[in-house]
Amino acid sequence: MRPGGNRGWLLRLVIAFGFAQGAVSMARPAVSYRALALGADERAIGVIAGVYALLPLFAAVPLGRRTDHGRCAPLLTVGVVLISGGCALSGVAGSLWSTALWSGVMGLGHLCFVIGAQSLVARQSAPHEQDRNFGHFTIGASLGQLVGPVAAGALIGGDDMADSSALALLVAGAGAATAFTSLWRIEHRERAPDAGGGAGGRVSVGRILHTRGVPAGILISLSVLSATDVLTAYLPVVGEHRGIAPTVVGVLLSVRAAASIACRLVLTPLLRLLGRTALLCVTCLLAALLCAGIALPAPVWALGAILAALGFCLGVGQPLSMTTVVQAAPDGARSTALALRLTGNRLGQVAAPAAAGLVAGVAGVAAPFVMVGALLLLSSGVAVRSSGGPRDGEGRKADASGRRSGARLRRSSDV
Repeated sequence: MRPGGNRGWLLRLVIAFGFAQGAVSMARPAVSYRALALGADERAIGVIAGVYALLPLFAAVPLGRRTDHGRCAPLLTVGVVLISGGCALSGVAGSLWSTALWSGVMGLGHLCFVIGAQSLVARQSAPHEQDRNFGHFTIGASLGQLVGPVAAGALIGGDDMADSSALALLVAGAGAATAFTSLWRIEHRERAPDAGGGAGGRVSVGRILHTRGVPAGILISLSVLSATDVLTAYLPVVGEHRGIAPTVVGVLLSVRAAASIACRLVLTPLLRLLGRTALLCVTCLLAALLCAGIALPAPVWALGAILAALGFCLGVGQPLSMTTVVQAAPDGARSTALALRLTGNRLGQVAAPAAAGLVAGVAGVAAPFVMVGALLLLSSGVAVRSSGGPRDGEGRKADASGRRSGARLRRSSDV
C-alpha cells in the first residue's frame, strides 16, 4: 500500500496520542503531590522528576534502531502498557524510591509510544504529506497537555493529599489504557521497514548527527520544548512577583496551549505560503522576541496576547523539526534519527529548567525567558544555514510533484 493510503490511521493515532499524553500530563503533577504526601522535600521531588527524564535516554537510540528494521505498532503497544502501569503503580507506591522507579517506567513508556508513533507517521506518509501529518499528529500532544493538568487539578486536593493524588494516578492509568481502542491494525502490513538492511547495514550515530539538517532539527526541537518547559515552570513565579492570581496564570498557560493547537490546524496553508525553512526561521525569531517580551512589566491582557502569539509560533517547531530530521536522515536510519531528536528533547527538559534556575537566582525571575529567547534566536539562524541540502531539495521536488494529487487528500483530511 502506498504512503498516504487508508488515511483513517492518522485520526486514530491522534486520538491514541491524546489519551497517552493526557495521562502523562495528568500523572506528572500527581506524582509530585503523591511524593510530598510521602514526606519528600524539594530535592527529592527534583530527583523523581529527573528519573522520568533521564532513564529513557539510555533506551532511545536502541529503540529507534529496532524500529528502523521492524514494525512500529508493537512499540506503541509497549508504550501504552508502560504508561498505564507506571501511572497506576505510582498511585499505590508506598515509598519515595518506588515512586521514582514507577515514574521512570512511565517516562520510558512515553518514549516508546512517541518513537513508535513518529516512525509510523514518517513511514506511512508520502513526502509531500509529512509536514501536514506531523502537524496533525502533534495536535494529540497539545490536547493531552491541555486537558491532563486540568483533570489532575480537579481530582487532587482536600485534606488527604495522599489519597486524592493516588486517585488521580489511577485515573491517569485508566486513561492511558483507553489508547488501546485506537491502535488496532493501525500499521499498514504492506509497508516495509525503512531500507537499509538488517543489523549489518546500521548507520552509525555519528554519521546521522553529521548529516546536514539533522542537527538543526534536533536543536530547533530542543529549543521549542525548552521554551515551553521554562514557560510552564516560571510563569507562576512571574505571576507571584507581579500579583497575578494562580487561576489567571492557569488561564494564560491554557491560552498558550490552545494557540499551539490552532497553529497546527492551519499548518498546511502556512507551508504553502512560506515553505518549511522560512516558516521555521520566522516563527523561531518571533518566538525569541516574544519570550523576551515576557520579561517586560506588562498588564495581564498584554501578557495574554504575548502568550497567544508565542503559543502559535512554538506550535510550528515540533512538527516541522520532525519532517526536517526524517527527510535529512540517511535511508534505514529515520527512526534512529527521530530517537536522537527525542534524546535532545529529554536533555533539554533536564538542562533548561536547571539553567533557568541558576539564571533566575542571579538576574531575577524574568531572566529565564531572555535565556530561552536567545536559544530560539540561535535556532532561527541554524534553520537558515541548514536549508538547501540534498534531502531538502528532494523534499521540495516531491512536494511540487505531489501537490496536485495531494490536494484531494488535504480536502479529505481526517483531523
